[in-house]
Parts: sequence; structure tokens; C-alpha cells
Amino acid sequence: MTQPSAKGAAVGRRIGIGLMYGFWKPRVLGAWRVPATGPVILAVNHAHNIDGPMLMGTAPRPVHFLIKKEAFVGPLGGFLEGIGQVKVDRDSTDRNAIGNALGILERGGVLGIFPEGTRGEGDFASLRAGLAYFAVRSGAPIVPVAVLGSTERPGRLVKGLPALRSRVDVVFGEAFEAGDGSGRRTRKALDEATLRIQEHLTGHLKNARRLTGR
Repeated sequence: MTQPSAKGAAVGRRIGIGLMYGFWKPRVLGAWRVPATGPVILAVNHAHNIDGPMLMGTAPRPVHFLIKKEAFVGPLGGFLEGIGQVKVDRDSTDRNAIGNALGILERGGVLGIFPEGTRGEGDFASLRAGLAYFAVRSGAPIVPVAVLGSTERPGRLVKGLPALRSRVDVVFGEAFEAGDGSGRRTRKALDEATLRIQEHLTGHLKNARRLTGR
């Protein structure tokens, strides 16, 4: 199993910086809350098609995102693999993706996850269990991230994207531990961790909206 490249993710970060600051006006708040070293999971709300590249270009460290396998088609698939992103089959237990994700954390890297699974309201109302599993299994702290920007204004390049040159706020929250400290990975422990995560994420999103006026 070929592990996603850390060097590739660093290249992806540079591409993300150029893309985001070239087409939009990111305002980044709280990036200092991301631990400077060691494994960490960024849990990101998902309301825009640009959320992944936005985080790659605004996070203080290179990020490996879990991305649905449907995106890995043609030249784009090779590009995503080249910049260290992780292909995942959302319709099955994708052991290859699980191994890759845990490997990233074991090597002290940054794993990016959209815990809602697909782009929607971006309000963390429905979380998949994968985030809790990775956090409890690895012991890595979770940093909640809110990406806030209007998709309804005129001037959008594509539906689901913020308007060209519009401001997009990226707000990083306080790191927290998902587990209860026992190290248990039972179904009950993961369910409890998921509820704990949802409370943290929805609380951060509420604070981020108040802070930014979004």
C-alpha cells in the first residue's frame, strides 16, 4: 500500500495558496490553534465545492484530505494522488483508505475530514462515524474548522462556489480530544465520541458565525 506523500501535500498547499488568494479573499482566523507538530485532524464543515482547496491553502500545515473516489477520474485523479490526497469509497468499509489515513496520523501528519460526508448545509447536523474512529484510534486531537462564505451572490464562477474575489472566512477552533481517556474503541465508545465531537463542532460553528457576522 503506497502511503500518500507528505511532500505531495506540501506541493498541494502551495497550489492552494495561489489558487485561493488569486481568486478569492480568504480571511483566516485562529490558525495558531493548529498544533505546530504531531498528528492532528481538521474537521471541516462542507458548504462549498472549494472547501478542500481553501483549507489546503489557508491551513498552517500541509493537509491530506479524505476525498470521495468519484473525484479520482482522469487527470484529476493522478493530480489528487500526486498532492497527497486520500481516495475513499464512501459506500463500503474502505480498508485501504483507513490504513492510509491512520498512517498519516502515525507519521505526525494532518488529516482533513468533512465529517458530514457530502456538501450540504455545512452545519455539522449529521456526522459520519469515521471521524470518531480516526480520532479515538489514533489519539490525535481534532481542530474544528468553519469555512464561511456566501454562495448566493452574483458573480459566482460555478454553482456551489463563492463569488469571484469575494471574502471567505476560515475560522480554526480550539483543539479537543474526542475520546473519554479510556482508549476504548467499542461501538458505544465511538457513539459517545461522535456526540462529543458534534457538540464541539456545532459550538465552534456558532461562535465562528457570531465572530464573522456570517
